[in-house]
Amino acid sequence: MDREWGSKPGSGGAASAQNEAIDRRERLRRLALETIDLAKDPYFMRNHLGSYECKLCLTLHNNEGNYLAHTQGKRHQTNLAKRAAREAKEAPAQPQPHKRKISLKKTVKIGRPGYRVTKQFDADTKQRSLLFQIEYPEIEDNTKPRHRFMSSFEQKIQPFDKRYQFLLFAAEPYEIIAFKVPSIEIDKSTPKFFSHWDPDTKMFTLQLHFKTKPPEANKPQPPPTANGTEAPPAPPAQAPPPPPPPPQGHPHGAPPPRDPPTAPGSVPPPPMANGPRPMPPGGNMPAPPPPPVGGGPMPNFIPGNMMGRPPMMQHPPQGYLGQGIHRPPPPPPNMG
Repeated sequence: MDREWGSKPGSGGAASAQNEAIDRRERLRRLALETIDLAKDPYFMRNHLGSYECKLCLTLHNNEGNYLAHTQGKRHQTNLAKRAAREAKEAPAQPQPHKRKISLKKTVKIGRPGYRVTKQFDADTKQRSLLFQIEYPEIEDNTKPRHRFMSSFEQKIQPFDKRYQFLLFAAEPYEIIAFKVPSIEIDKSTPKFFSHWDPDTKMFTLQLHFKTKPPEANKPQPPPTANGTEAPPAPPAQAPPPPPPPPQGHPHGAPPPRDPPTAPGSVPPPPMANGPRPMPPGGNMPAPPPPPVGGGPMPNFIPGNMMGRPPMMQHPPQGYLGQGIHRPPPPPPNMG
């Protein structure tokens, strides 16, 4: 055996250096195709012959893998560095924005300051106010306490509650203290909101007033009760029922009412509009009028008989006699 074992192509022996380089470039090409988007490469160009060019190095490539392998080479990387240096040199100098450097001062905290909170109420404006008095006996020289408002969203110590906000006071070397106050709009006018620092007594004073809510229109205030509970709402007022209509005559089947006795010589009262007529002086009932003659819709209708009451007297018609008016025949003469 004058040759190495496995040197025959296809025999499964160890690959030569050339075959290893070809395999390495193929693996790099596949990896580059998966990670690099050639559409965003400004130096990648496809010419009219179907091959690919590198506009930065002016080289020709048969496929995309060959171009990607070229971009990872030394020649392409050197040209990229030269292009970046030339663009940086030719670019005009831009003024850099001035950034204020804030140096954090680290101090040893000595504890919380003493404080006093006073609740107040203005009877004239119906406003509630708070007076804060913070004592800083060992405050640093030429320093003044500071304060600010913090919403419940900003703090991380307590769970969020939109009904409250926090008022913070800070002064070195004391710890920052905060007060939980109602989340109501603060009246920032000059006489209502003020702060004062007294360097002699080392006391910081701050007073604030809360704005009052405007009263809601058309909403009555419920009356207070003895035990502190609210009284139930009163039912809505109802209109009284309308009075009954006046009686129209007497009911069906009942005897007609009698007129009160009148003194002799007095004038009887006038007849009612819808009631029974008074009895004539003679005491005899007047004869009912005869039924009307003709083919009308109600030839047998007689007023008074349907209601169970005596017929009403009718006024004599206005007009000429004998024009369709029928009168009862005169009674026979008294022969006795």
